[in-house]
Amino acid sequence: MLTVSNLSVQFGKRVLFDEVNTKFNHGNCYGIIGANGSGKSTFLKILSGDFDPTSGSVHLDKGKRMSVLSQDHFAFDDFPVLETVLMGNKPLFDLKKELDAVYAKPDFSEEDGVKAGELGADFEEMGGWTAESEAASLLSSLGVKDKSHFVLMKDLDGKSKVRVLLAQALFGNPDLLIMDEPTNDLDFETIDWLENFLSNYENTVIVVSHDRHFLDAVCTNISDIDFGKINQYSGNYSFWYESSQLAAKQKAQQNKKAEDKKKELEEFIRRFSANVAKSKQATSRKKMIEKLNITDIKPSSRRYPAIIFNQEREAGDQILHVENLSKTKDGEVVFKDININLSKGDKVFLLSKASRAVTAFYEIIFGNDSADTGDFKWGVTTSQAYLPIENAEFFNNKLSLVDWLRQYAKTEEEREEVNIRGFLGKMIFSGDEALKQSNVLSGGEKVRCMLSRMMMTRANVLLVDEPTNHLDLESIQAFNNALKNYKGNIIFSTHDHEFAQTVANRIIEITPSGVIDRYMTFDEYLADKKVKELRVKMYT
Repeated sequence: MLTVSNLSVQFGKRVLFDEVNTKFNHGNCYGIIGANGSGKSTFLKILSGDFDPTSGSVHLDKGKRMSVLSQDHFAFDDFPVLETVLMGNKPLFDLKKELDAVYAKPDFSEEDGVKAGELGADFEEMGGWTAESEAASLLSSLGVKDKSHFVLMKDLDGKSKVRVLLAQALFGNPDLLIMDEPTNDLDFETIDWLENFLSNYENTVIVVSHDRHFLDAVCTNISDIDFGKINQYSGNYSFWYESSQLAAKQKAQQNKKAEDKKKELEEFIRRFSANVAKSKQATSRKKMIEKLNITDIKPSSRRYPAIIFNQEREAGDQILHVENLSKTKDGEVVFKDININLSKGDKVFLLSKASRAVTAFYEIIFGNDSADTGDFKWGVTTSQAYLPIENAEFFNNKLSLVDWLRQYAKTEEEREEVNIRGFLGKMIFSGDEALKQSNVLSGGEKVRCMLSRMMMTRANVLLVDEPTNHLDLESIQAFNNALKNYKGNIIFSTHDHEFAQTVANRIIEITPSGVIDRYMTFDEYLADKKVKELRVKMYT
């Protein structure tokens, strides 16, 4: 289907890719993974022809059509929504324009009639006469209502634009679909629709995503960018992650017999196969389990931050009481009549269709803002640490990371450089990295600094607003594991399905009419018929 031969990319002295050779075969979904800066997005741009490599080539089989999910949310602002979707099938759209131009001629001749007939036959063969209805159906399935199909793209909000661009990429059943972070700005319902669509998609998909649940649901193969090379593995992300961890452990066990290692690997594959056999992509796609091989399992060179949240003291039974809390901003009700009682052991996934309602709630209960009405009270034994969704205000200085973190130390012992460097080292800021100036950090580095700050507080309640923003898969995985192992209370919000499912034991949804509050997992919450009916009622 798509062949990459001797591909190299070099920026000055930095080598991003070195003589890469790989293939993407028909019917598989490939998840491209790699550390931040490894070149995932650049690789997709090379595949789509938007970026030229230093050397090497990319070859798509003759007659095959490629479609790419656009990352430019403003490129189609002057076009109607439905027309934007039709542009996703360029050969069909170009033929439609040519046919329309012939019919629009004021001096339509017999010769024009013959040409229109020929073009019309080609148009019919390509499914042109049903194209608009198919595009409309695709838009509707993605949550873009009929009344929006004929408005200009510039009149849509950001989330609706993302859905239209997604429909554009999917339209016309392309032979090869390339998607860079397709779940960004999508709600859980739309992501679930996309997972089901791609799980049943018979053509080739190449995708970059930081959403582990999404990668697990759709991928049959993982393409790992490491040391300038790309290695292909059968299986989804969880299989790659767990197997690479197992292989790393075995590599460290130098004295373990080869036969024992083989048995351990075979048992791992057997257990993994039993679990994945029930998932979407195992039943709907190509039965990737049949292809799993112990020779594929290799240790990864990835570095995972050591995120460990300890409590200075254990909290009592009373954690947080919220009564009749309401907030209005810019004349619009953000939320009203919020009543919550948090008990010891609760790990709450806080969600809302209006993300600013969640952030406003955090800002109030952490004391950074005030409510219009109502009150809240923290238990006397509680202490809180907060990871806000926006952190720019914390990095408006030129302090080294050592001095930046020292600001938040509580004791003289904590202020000692060896201890500060210990916290930073856990977040992969070792050696000279710890002397970086705080105002030049990337988004992911800033979040890791904020996590060091949180760890230092040793709080027994964690407030976490969209923790996976800007983090790479390694940091997301480590953070997820840390919250699963944390013994205190957590209130968190996220667009990462795996995070929500594996951490939360309670779901609280802020709606315009109050809250929906259930002790259950996130998957149970999404599947509960009574909850679905209640959500419809409370959002209308």
